[in-house]
Amino acid sequence: MLTLGVVAQASSTVFVSTPAFLIPLLHTERGLSLAQAGLLASTPTLGMVMTLIAWGALSDRIGERWVIASGLAVTALAAVGAMFASGYIGLGFFLLIGGMASASPNAASGRVVVGWFPRERRGLAMGIRQMCQPLGVAIAAVSIPVLASTAGIAAAMVVPAVLTGISAVLCAIWIVDPPRPERNASGEVEAHPHAGWNPYRSTSLLWRIHGVSILLVVPQFAVSTFGLVWLVTQLGFPTVAAGLVIGASQFVGAVGRIGVGVLSDRVGSRLGPLRWVAVSAAAVMLLMAVAASLGAAWAAVILIVAAVVTVADNGLAYTSVAEIAGPFWSGRALGAQNTGQFLAASLVGPAVGGLITLVGFPLAFASVALCPLAAIPLVPRDRELAVVPQ
Repeated sequence: MLTLGVVAQASSTVFVSTPAFLIPLLHTERGLSLAQAGLLASTPTLGMVMTLIAWGALSDRIGERWVIASGLAVTALAAVGAMFASGYIGLGFFLLIGGMASASPNAASGRVVVGWFPRERRGLAMGIRQMCQPLGVAIAAVSIPVLASTAGIAAAMVVPAVLTGISAVLCAIWIVDPPRPERNASGEVEAHPHAGWNPYRSTSLLWRIHGVSILLVVPQFAVSTFGLVWLVTQLGFPTVAAGLVIGASQFVGAVGRIGVGVLSDRVGSRLGPLRWVAVSAAAVMLLMAVAASLGAAWAAVILIVAAVVTVADNGLAYTSVAEIAGPFWSGRALGAQNTGQFLAASLVGPAVGGLITLVGFPLAFASVALCPLAAIPLVPRDRELAVVPQ
């Protein structure tokens, strides 16, 4: 189940990440401004925002297997449509539809993992599951720029089309929904500790974690969206070399998520490490602001560190949300978690792209550091979890 969750999420991430790696082609060869190219790159995440909670509610009702498989199948069809789209409006339409469909693994695959692992191993398991996002970005980083520069946008879209299509078949065949508490004739579960628990009315914990994740997604997507174009336009990296650096950074980031998950299991806390990640993200974005002055090699190293740090929070927050929400709210809560993140992510492309145009990369990266700084005081303390049913 863990493997299938990773495969599902990674393949959908390849689709969502693909437009970001078309930015150099769109900006330098097709004449689009960074803000315009960033807006097009944000279209899949905008589609995800529109459907994440709906996919989560559907998984709470019918289970995860068919939610994931059907969403991936539609994503594959949208990628095929994007291959044959005429003009940027048509391309944006298919990217939007694919983004709406690719939200299904985001909302449901986490529940598959949380449902099949005990609490003392969820940090590790969810860390492995959360590595799917940087893994998906890494796959896109090493394949999309090369295909786009040599054969065009249509050839680049073959990668997400094939991967999501294969993943849809695998998930339809082999995913088994995790067990759920039995309900009585009236649809209630009287003996379960989470029965009647509404995590959004009873406590502010989920609201605050959602807010922290929204703030921390800004440096994550600033690095993943504009890291490639920063290396190419500011530091003179060849496109292929820059793609390899981004790919390496995402691979190391994937391993880093596992390490943070293991750490949370060892210290018995998700929230403490989440606070440490927020502090580190602010520091590394300030390093990004001065990285270009240190030389190309050091800038590449700092970019890799930034990619690792800025993705480390996702598994911690995701696991916390699932544990606090309980089995009756986890689909909707995880959908809401991702909705906030991807809503912020859809704004990062045009906003940070416009900011870079106005003030340049150094000041833009320094400004992004304000978001993780604001997140630090919002992270709940472990003692506040006493209100959650056990």
